[in-house]
Amino acid sequence: MASELVSVVVMTSDAPQPTPDTKNWTWVLERDCPDCGFTAASIEREALGGHIRANAARFRELLEHDQVATRPPSTEGEVWSGLEYGAHVRDVYEIYHQRFSLMLNEDGAEFADWDQDASAIEKSYATDNPTQVAHDLAVNAGKLADLLDNVSGDAWQRTGLRSDGSAFTVESMGLYLLHDPVHHVWDVETGYAALEG
Repeated sequence: MASELVSVVVMTSDAPQPTPDTKNWTWVLERDCPDCGFTAASIEREALGGHIRANAARFRELLEHDQVATRPPSTEGEVWSGLEYGAHVRDVYEIYHQRFSLMLNEDGAEFADWDQDASAIEKSYATDNPTQVAHDLAVNAGKLADLLDNVSGDAWQRTGLRSDGSAFTVESMGLYLLHDPVHHVWDVETGYAALEG
């Protein structure tokens, strides 16, 4: 079982960590992602909730893999395991529920910084329980999907500002957000293929 595998994999903050991702991914709103194939223009805003639920269901399957806690080989240095990606997506859904709630209650909302790499270490993503991660990811995804299902009319154009100055509407941030977990499904699938390869 995957949870048994996790019990023998020990990673501490002293273990090699993946290189922090400092790229500004807002370009995915304008053009296709060459890796995962995500196309923002093909997503209807009213369908965001359904896409989020489907992503959570796919992550449930990915978190049952027998090598879920093993980091795959990579030519780009250390990369996260499937478990670490799952824990990250769990937290992404929680953080974005907070951000959308703020935008829907306060036009022109400003978001606090979130250091995803620090969270991975502080919350021990690498040694999390995959069954619990899958459950919590599904719960967080469901809450966010429900919230977005209830957005209508002018509320889609309410605005928010990230700490780096990137401005979003509820609609554009929904599309931007969706790319992250979709891309991480591709990351995990690619990692598993490398491990089996």
